[in-house]
Amino acid sequence: MARKNRTPEENARREKIRELLQIANIGSMEDIQSLFKETIAEFMENGLEAELDDELGYSKYDYKNKETDNSRNGHSSKTLRTSFGDVEVSVPRDRKGEFEPKVLKKNQTSISQDIEEKILSMYAKGMTTGDIEAHIQDIYGVEVSDTTVSRITDKILPIAKEWQQRPLESVYAVVFLDAIHYHVRSEGQIVKKAVYIAIGINLDGKKDVLGMWVGENESAKFWATVLNSLKNRGVEDIFIACTDNLTGFSAAIEAVFPKTEVQNCIIHQLRNSSKYVSYKDIKALMADLKAVYAAVDETAALDALDAFSARWDKKYPKISQSWRDNWPNLSTYFKYPQEVRRLIYTTNTIEGFNRQLRKVTKAKSVFPTDDSLLKMLYLAMMDITKKWTGRRQDWSVIHAQLTVFFADRMPE
Repeated sequence: MARKNRTPEENARREKIRELLQIANIGSMEDIQSLFKETIAEFMENGLEAELDDELGYSKYDYKNKETDNSRNGHSSKTLRTSFGDVEVSVPRDRKGEFEPKVLKKNQTSISQDIEEKILSMYAKGMTTGDIEAHIQDIYGVEVSDTTVSRITDKILPIAKEWQQRPLESVYAVVFLDAIHYHVRSEGQIVKKAVYIAIGINLDGKKDVLGMWVGENESAKFWATVLNSLKNRGVEDIFIACTDNLTGFSAAIEAVFPKTEVQNCIIHQLRNSSKYVSYKDIKALMADLKAVYAAVDETAALDALDAFSARWDKKYPKISQSWRDNWPNLSTYFKYPQEVRRLIYTTNTIEGFNRQLRKVTKAKSVFPTDDSLLKMLYLAMMDITKKWTGRRQDWSVIHAQLTVFFADRMPE
């Protein structure tokens, strides 16, 4: 095989390496490992000294430019675990104890912690174990096995379970409830399980995932368990709950939060309505349904539903009947102004979140356990919600309306 043509920079670097190997009297792999350990220590110590210079605003002997009452206070020794063995690093200290180094964090005892963070980040983005192994090998030259990836990601489980039990706010303006389904191994069989998800919008207009629960197939009974979990964690009131049309769900909410108004997702209702409609009729039928859900008020919506029935009942009798049967929970939003309507008439808020979860988990057709599913969803959720920093732009208008409609329940 022909030798690779090196750039002048690479040749110069190789020359320096040869000089270093000769000066250090390197004669074996053990010698190389020792040299690597010294190199790591030198790199860390130089970085730490530079960080402290930056923190204090003056270099070690440059007292003339000192503009702080803080100062250096000697060094402490730290043993850092590396793939080449333990390395002793001299860590500079400041007198006030305010120095928080970045290159080697105070609680860091191993360079592998950086690798663990990278593994967790890749796992959170849905990369397969094989892809993670290949990336870590390429980046760090370190081999990691399936077992190692599992051991590292398993550290998330107690954190995820603590997050699941954290205290919540006492009042939420809106809570969106939905489920997403996955296949999980259970007692030697592959079973379909539902992950129940609750996303709340608090009275400041900020969005938060309140919890994710792995359970059996979606049922009103399990939703009651979810709602009781929210109550046990401090939720005293929910103004409006938005959900798809699950049988028995209204009863579950009423049992736990009796004052909460329920709004079924209009988009779910439309999907169910169009499921068995001929493609020849779909455009006209959906236009007539839009006259129902986009009406200016409930009276106009009921008139439009009557008109829909007159036109379509002979051909599709179940559609208008379904709307009438579910009307109490489909029509909640008509009492509110447009800003509140747009917020609650569809569960797009939670469906968008679910779509992002599916992107992350699409490489996993079957999860080995409930815990393996929970840890991946938790890491994905933390990655997704990093962008949830502000409140809705129209929140001041929405809050003003909620203050009117829920005056007796609005905290002072």
